[in-house]
Amino acid sequence: AGRALLLALLPALLAAVGRAAAPPGGMLFPRDTPSRERRELGGLWSFRADFSPSRDEGFEQRWYRQPLRQTGPVIDMPVPASFNDITQDPNLENYIGWVWYEKEELLPLRWLQDANTRVVLRFGSAHYYAIVWVNGVQVIEHEGGHLPFEADISSIVQGSPGSPCRITVALNNTLTPHTLPPGSIQYMNDKTRYPKNYFVQNTRFDFFNYAGIHRPVVLYTTPSIYIDDITVTTTSSESVAMVQYQVSVVGSSSYSLSLSLRDQEGKVVATGDGPVGELKVLNPNLWWPYLMHENPGYRYSLEVRMQAQADGAPLEDTYTLPVGIRTVHVTSTQFLINGRPFYFHGVNKHEDADIRGKGLDWALIAKDFNLLRWLGANSFRTSHYPYAEEIMDLCDAYGIVVIDECPGVGIKMLESFGNKSLQHHLVVMEELIRRDKNRPSVVMWSVANEPASELAPAAYYFKTVIAHTKALDPSRPVTFVTEANYALDRGAPYVDVICVNSYFSWYHDPGHLEVIPLQLTAQFENWYKTYQKPIIQSEYGADSVPGLHSDPPLMFSEEYQKAMLREYHTVFDKKRRDYVIGELIWNFADFMTNQGTTRVLGNKKGIFTRQRQPKSAAFVLRERYWKIANESSCLPPIIKSHSLFL
Repeated sequence: AGRALLLALLPALLAAVGRAAAPPGGMLFPRDTPSRERRELGGLWSFRADFSPSRDEGFEQRWYRQPLRQTGPVIDMPVPASFNDITQDPNLENYIGWVWYEKEELLPLRWLQDANTRVVLRFGSAHYYAIVWVNGVQVIEHEGGHLPFEADISSIVQGSPGSPCRITVALNNTLTPHTLPPGSIQYMNDKTRYPKNYFVQNTRFDFFNYAGIHRPVVLYTTPSIYIDDITVTTTSSESVAMVQYQVSVVGSSSYSLSLSLRDQEGKVVATGDGPVGELKVLNPNLWWPYLMHENPGYRYSLEVRMQAQADGAPLEDTYTLPVGIRTVHVTSTQFLINGRPFYFHGVNKHEDADIRGKGLDWALIAKDFNLLRWLGANSFRTSHYPYAEEIMDLCDAYGIVVIDECPGVGIKMLESFGNKSLQHHLVVMEELIRRDKNRPSVVMWSVANEPASELAPAAYYFKTVIAHTKALDPSRPVTFVTEANYALDRGAPYVDVICVNSYFSWYHDPGHLEVIPLQLTAQFENWYKTYQKPIIQSEYGADSVPGLHSDPPLMFSEEYQKAMLREYHTVFDKKRRDYVIGELIWNFADFMTNQGTTRVLGNKKGIFTRQRQPKSAAFVLRERYWKIANESSCLPPIIKSHSLFL
């Protein structure tokens, strides 16, 4: 009965799970251009959690039909931010169910009085399932907590100029066996031990399930005939690069397109016209990773200009897309960027911080990128979900290489390998690739982290997901991150790069550092012998409590974390001469998890604290990463000589 009650709360979610395709259209990042305007709706929104026993009072009473403050008590809630840690209410900290947000905004008259202006409402992300109304009219539903969604609201707001635009969002953070990430609801039916209707959300991943409107909400405009999507791929040789493009226009079949590619000084280096073509760039400046070139992250600007007629009047739309020229190629032993071997020396991260949870925070983002460059890290994996577009923009600009991972974490239950889950997983990959396909920093897609890939259904499941991903984007390799035994993994035959997580002397043989060389060496040799594919150590590490010291090293001390890293590094140095192409520490910074007897205020495997202060291991890793960078003949002398002072 309890499970039936919960399912009744999520009819829209269950109906949407079986979709076979992502919503049509492009997902260009909103930018101000001569033909487009944008307005961010960050700040304080009205907020109300539905604490009714069945969590459905908001729908029964139709809270979206009137200002939220008129439905009952509301509080101020910052956007973007997770709602969990904002108040002193412990019931909100671990709340599961529907919460409601609302914002009223007056729009410029010029947006409302021109029939040839299109007004769009866009969410960078909202976790997990969102339903959005504007002035009481439903405009969109979206499943998934880490990717953008948007709706054309022109007909609604242009019908009432001068009146506030009231945006209402119902948001549900419930995870089921068919969501990404998956989860399950467990009802505690023993009335002698638990209150009536008591339930908990169970998950199989090790980070806190923060919820809320996590990324910017934006209103933006385009002309009624507009550039909907741009797809760019690049090839290059020593002296010539080709930029292939495809542009889609919505609103009319009669239009003209012109394209100009400009370098960073604003000089036009190539031009083209039409919706499909290629631009020839002589003596190109290639996009290089950080520490691989004296000018990393070089990007051109592709200006796309559309001209058309609307009701007899000329109409023009302009969009500028940053473009990095680079190639990626994988051999049986190497990962090549622009034809040169690339070694991943980087981190795994989380979008996680005090108070704001997973909410976008520019100060935190800037601090993290400064720490990455101080560390000498050239890469990271978006563990275990796509990160904010604002973060990805800086990866493009700074030359930080990204393994772009979807939210396929915690896929452990047999029912999570069924057709419902598979169809949703395909949709998520479509949405992710649509968003990030033009990013030079993204060199590989990751379709999952530590799934139960030894189960029989995993073979068909991951064969399908990986094939779908490669069909959507043939230009990038695909991986998933495994912890399974090499002989039992049913997904590894289909990936291009093997990514392996292992925690020898921590989860296995805890406290025994002496077993690492033998076990890690055997891991690499068995995986490579079986699949003949390059290998990344995608996770390794140990918890350390800041300020806890022990000599000889004992678990949870800073000394033990350092000692474990050094044991791993010794093996890495032997195997990176052969087929090991990278190492990503777990984790960049401490992060919050569910409460449990093995977690003291979260996971402490960070080399930085949650407040971004270095532990002893950060200096070990920094020394190593700069040493690896200095071994590269591509690194300019000026960087080598200043590396210790960055």
